[in-house]
Amino acid sequence: MWLLPLGFVAGIIGSMIGLGGGFIVVPVLTFFGFSPTLAASDSLFAAFSNSVASTASYARQKRIVYSLGIKLALISIPGTILGAYVSDEVSPPLFKLLFGLVLVASCVYIYLRRKMESREHHLSKQIMLLAVGASFSAGVISSLFGIGGGVVFVPLMVIAIGLSMKLAAPTSQFILMFASASGMIMHSILGHPNYYEAGMLSIGSFIGGIVGSKLSTRIDETKLRMFVTIVIGATAVKLIIDALGRPS
Repeated sequence: MWLLPLGFVAGIIGSMIGLGGGFIVVPVLTFFGFSPTLAASDSLFAAFSNSVASTASYARQKRIVYSLGIKLALISIPGTILGAYVSDEVSPPLFKLLFGLVLVASCVYIYLRRKMESREHHLSKQIMLLAVGASFSAGVISSLFGIGGGVVFVPLMVIAIGLSMKLAAPTSQFILMFASASGMIMHSILGHPNYYEAGMLSIGSFIGGIVGSKLSTRIDETKLRMFVTIVIGATAVKLIIDALGRPS
C-alpha cells in the first residue's frame, strides 16, 4: 500500500513540471530492491495514469498544442518499443549509472526552466529534423527508465520550437500519454510488470496528476524547483555511487 502515496506524490510533482513522476518512482523502487526492468515497467503504468489525468485537466484549461503534440508522440513510439527490449539487457549497476545521469539532466532542466525563453513558434525543416531525433531518443529513455521523456520534450518545445513554458509542460504530458502507453504495452508483452504494484502506483499517480495540474498555476514555482532539484540531485549522487560500487 505504500506504493499508493508514492504514486500520489510523484504524480503531483511530475504533473506540475511536465516530467512525469517516474524520476521519483523509479529511484525509490530501485532503492527498495526492485530490479531495473520491474521498476521501469511498473513506473510506466503510473506515468500513463498521471499523463491521462494531467492531460484531461490541462485540456479543460486549453493549454495543449495538439498538432505539435501528436507529431512528437508518434515519433517517440518506435523509441519506446526499442527501450522496452533493451531494458532486459541492462544490468542493475549500469541502469543505476545511466539513470543517475538522466536525473542530472533533469536537475539541469528544472534549474534552468525559468531561464528558457520561447521565441516565435515555428517548425522549419531543420527544427523538424531535430525534433525527430529528440523524440525518438525521448521514447527510448521513457521506456528504458520508466520515466516521462519530458526532460527532452519540454526544452525541445521551448528552446527549439519556441513554445511558451505555459504550453510546453501540458503538451509534454499529452505526448507522454502516448509514449508511456506504448512502453507499457511492450513491457507487458515481454512480461515485465507486477500488475498489483503497477495498479497501486497508477491510482496514486492519477489522483496526483489531477491535483498537480490544478496547483500548477498557484504554487510558488521557485520553491518547488529548488526542492525538487535538491531531491533529484541527491538521488542521482546516490545512484551513481551505488553503480560505481563505492560505499554510500
